[in-house]
Amino acid sequence: MLRQSIDAYLALRRVVGFQLKTEEHLLHDFARWASERDETHVRTCTATEWAAAGRSTWQRERRLRAVAGFARHARAEDPRHEVPPIFVFGRRHVRPRPHLYSPDEIGRLLDTASRLPAIWPLRPQTFTTLFGLLASAGLRVSEALALRFGDVTRDGLVIRKTKFNKCRLVPLHETAASALGRNLELRRRANSVSDYVFVSPMGGRLPYKTVSKTFLRLMRQAGLRSGPGTPGPRIHDLRHTFAVRALEACPHDGSPVGWRVRALSTYLGHGNIADTCWYLQATPDLLRGVADVCERFLEGGAR
Repeated sequence: MLRQSIDAYLALRRVVGFQLKTEEHLLHDFARWASERDETHVRTCTATEWAAAGRSTWQRERRLRAVAGFARHARAEDPRHEVPPIFVFGRRHVRPRPHLYSPDEIGRLLDTASRLPAIWPLRPQTFTTLFGLLASAGLRVSEALALRFGDVTRDGLVIRKTKFNKCRLVPLHETAASALGRNLELRRRANSVSDYVFVSPMGGRLPYKTVSKTFLRLMRQAGLRSGPGTPGPRIHDLRHTFAVRALEACPHDGSPVGWRVRALSTYLGHGNIADTCWYLQATPDLLRGVADVCERFLEGGAR
């Protein structure tokens, strides 16, 4: 009974765009655990005991959070389900502090990528173009790696059904479009088993694991990160930087900031405008713009 309820919950959430691969694994494991104890509903004590089997505090919180989400949904129709508290293991989820790349840092990253040894064809061009595209278009890494030849159009990039099952058209700056075009010319000349824009040594889609390892290696070579195991700028911070710089570049003409954030939210492919707020970082330019708008408002000018 619990397994069927979980499957219905997962199916409902997937209809609106969530993938929930990790949640499915965790909830099915919890259902098996509860079934072995002849339980058909979520019990706080059982959920906490199951979550405690996680190897780390983060894993235990992650397991309990998955059960709590399902329990809140199921309890709406069956009050016999209990919703367990999610912070019983002493850890709250904290987003990593974002790093805002300077133009010089992005230039150093791309320059280092362009000097990668060509141990497989197009390796330097592939990573230079990929990281340049992430920095200039604010794409998710998964979106860039999923691009195919047909997704590159004169009007921009067609991003097909990624997070939240959304599709969108992403316009490119002429410099980014030109760099991508040069890479595509090289790709079309090379023999490949696929039409992915960014390919692996075997000719198939470039794996995220390869991208992540290469990014860390390049960042260390460029002097932007310390050795293994130390914190530093992340690949996702390229997207964060794009979002902040895009807002900084908006004209401070008194138009509602909500319009700009909504436009940015659409460009980034967010399912909810509230998600865009996580990408906002207070910088001197942004704060100066806010102060100017407030001053005009107090003086009876633009709202």
